[in-house]
Amino acid sequence: MTDTAQIITSYGRRYIIRTPDGQTFEATTRKKRVDFACGDEVRISRINGEQAVIEDYLPRRSLLYRQDAWKTKLIAANVTQLLVVTAAVPSPSELLVQRALLAAEAAGIEAVIVLNKADLPETAAWREVFRFYETLGYRVVEVCALDNVELLKPLLKGQTNIFLGQSGMGKSTLTNALLGSEAARTGDISAALDSGKHTTTHAQLYDLDSETRLIDSPGLQEFGLHHLNAADLLYHFPDLKHLAGHCRFHNCTHRAEPDCAVKKAAADGAVKPERVAFLQRITDELLR
Repeated sequence: MTDTAQIITSYGRRYIIRTPDGQTFEATTRKKRVDFACGDEVRISRINGEQAVIEDYLPRRSLLYRQDAWKTKLIAANVTQLLVVTAAVPSPSELLVQRALLAAEAAGIEAVIVLNKADLPETAAWREVFRFYETLGYRVVEVCALDNVELLKPLLKGQTNIFLGQSGMGKSTLTNALLGSEAARTGDISAALDSGKHTTTHAQLYDLDSETRLIDSPGLQEFGLHHLNAADLLYHFPDLKHLAGHCRFHNCTHRAEPDCAVKKAAADGAVKPERVAFLQRITDELLR
């Protein structure tokens, strides 16, 4: 019997899926396919009342993933909003935030920066760092997971959201605070496959209400962007995309080429040199 379902938990090659009528199944894939992600809507064949096989995924509205020189890692499918969760402690990485925002732009996904643990004195310096991103049009929301997580609810409403960021930034604490009493119940579903672990090791989709979804994802230390096209990078920078097509050479790497509009804008003070340096860094990675 072929049916449809949504992947609500992804463990690499093992999944938990949920059918439209709310039934959950433990699922595997044909052969050794790993091109499925949490949030994917899929066609399945039921084996029995508890197990199923995923046959294929249905057309995706979006796909968020990272890729380095060696492997591709799907993060989530059909997401409409990415919330990059960061905090002043432990040491946050602005570069990881930049990379996540770039991936969101390339995937056509709305992006928000969440500055968690906002009551810490060290937050002040990061508040200044992220002020620049507000000028690019990104919302920056400050929260303390255990105190005022309610601030996030209007922002999440009606979206399929994903929390993404480094380990230790409080993604799971935020998720549990938003879920409240639902957290323990939904956690029971995956306890058997992931027992004894205190950090998120898999992507998990939760229902916040009938129209709002939230995916909690494992912590990232790196965010490879090898799936992007170097020639298209400028279009994914809100502050630089107006310069696309203005360099003398269509394949300009914005390094040593003459008449580079990006380098000229930086020299004139029209754009931040640090952003051009980030563009050059990603371009170098993609052209290696």
